[in-house]
Amino acid sequence: MEKYSLNDIEKKRKELVLTLKASGINPFGHKFVAEYSNKELKEQFDTLQGKEVTARGRVMAIRGHGKAAFVVIKDFSGSIQLYFRYDNLGEEKYKFFKKVIDVGDIIGVKGPLFKTHTGEITVEVKDFELLSKAIRVLPEKWHGLKDPELRYRKRYLDLISNEETMQIFIKRSIAIDQIRKFLKDKGFFEVETPMLQPVPGGATARPFVTHYNALDQDMYLRIAPELYLKRLIIGGFEKIFELNRNFRNEGISVKHNPEFTMIEVYWAYADYRDMMKLTEELIHSVAIAANGTDTIQFKGNEISLKPPFERIRFENAFEKYAGVTLEELRNTERAKAVLSNLQIKMNKPLTFGNVVNEIFDKKVEVHFIQPTFVYDYPIEISPLARRSDSDPSIVERFELFIGGMELANAFSELNDPIDQLERFEEQAKAKSKGEEETHVMDIDYVEAMEYGLPPTGGLGIGIDRLVMLLTGKDSIREVILFPQLKKKTDGEKEK
Repeated sequence: MEKYSLNDIEKKRKELVLTLKASGINPFGHKFVAEYSNKELKEQFDTLQGKEVTARGRVMAIRGHGKAAFVVIKDFSGSIQLYFRYDNLGEEKYKFFKKVIDVGDIIGVKGPLFKTHTGEITVEVKDFELLSKAIRVLPEKWHGLKDPELRYRKRYLDLISNEETMQIFIKRSIAIDQIRKFLKDKGFFEVETPMLQPVPGGATARPFVTHYNALDQDMYLRIAPELYLKRLIIGGFEKIFELNRNFRNEGISVKHNPEFTMIEVYWAYADYRDMMKLTEELIHSVAIAANGTDTIQFKGNEISLKPPFERIRFENAFEKYAGVTLEELRNTERAKAVLSNLQIKMNKPLTFGNVVNEIFDKKVEVHFIQPTFVYDYPIEISPLARRSDSDPSIVERFELFIGGMELANAFSELNDPIDQLERFEEQAKAKSKGEEETHVMDIDYVEAMEYGLPPTGGLGIGIDRLVMLLTGKDSIREVILFPQLKKKTDGEKEK
């Protein structure tokens, strides 16, 4: 548990707060209306010059001594300069400013807008209010907040100190808005399905477990909304999507956070090739909305998001980059030799599916820098996808890779309930042999399928990874406001 502590400057600020309260002054003020944002004051200067305006924001800098001082405040839109002068405020008010106002405080001011002799648009303060007294001292202005762990643990300080961080999350919001707009314009309905589920289905991942006291039964935070969304397709919806959180009880890395945002899209009477076209159009539109261009920079690579994207069959990609055929890996001894040659250590059972997945993750996907659809996957690693009519050993599935990273996963959905039940049973056998990450048997879903699931295309896109690409960040923690971190222990200090 972290201990509450203040440095000497912060202790004096806290004492000042108590002194103000004792004298009848509330250092934590009330509503303050500003007709224009700081950015708008600057943009509309020609119209507002000489007129009394109001401005508000956090004090970011104070310079000047004696009977005049310049202050910079920042609101969400940006910063503006203020001019405090003894002659304008009078002795009592100016003394209060000098004694009480510090960097970090939030204030509101009134006064005419003018331009200094250096051309800086400035509010000449005639009156001001203290809206919130900052007890803690902000990070040093010029160096900002640089330590990554501290930035993630105290994201509010990161946002105050680093404008780039604020812009990342503004861009994230724009991207999500555009996803919704794009899909709704194409006739898709947004729906919501349970995050607390009795059966954790829709993906191969370990769930978080909780207990529902009222029903006295274990429940699971969802690992994917897929099976609920397909129930809605069975029920009569034809074009739906859900944009929300998933939870997977797995490790943390630059590409993984146990709580993450995904969008899943389902389109009745469509297939995986329709979903390919939808995917590239969606990503292109989001890039234009968020960045104003369909070219991005990621890990030193210039990447074009202009459709059409490259396409390659899974088997061809595997042979090209791993130097081995899928058929060779069906022999356990041969698979061991291949893993050894590729210097890959396996922590999972040496099943065909596990070996293929491991080699693909480590040796193949890193080569797909430009947007590439890898399609037609082996059935062993795709238990929810429809078999190909021409080759029952593969399924109609694709994954999209950009910047050497998986971004999307899509199927022609399996709509044969008999086949689905058999695959669930195969997954159950694997689980009994020690496989932890398998699809759980969901009899209720199979029953729903028996009422008839129309041919359907399904798609999932990782929003966090998409924002990584759009902002050029190589760690998922940079694009999640409050990423998951290990709890600090007693006595552990911030770096």
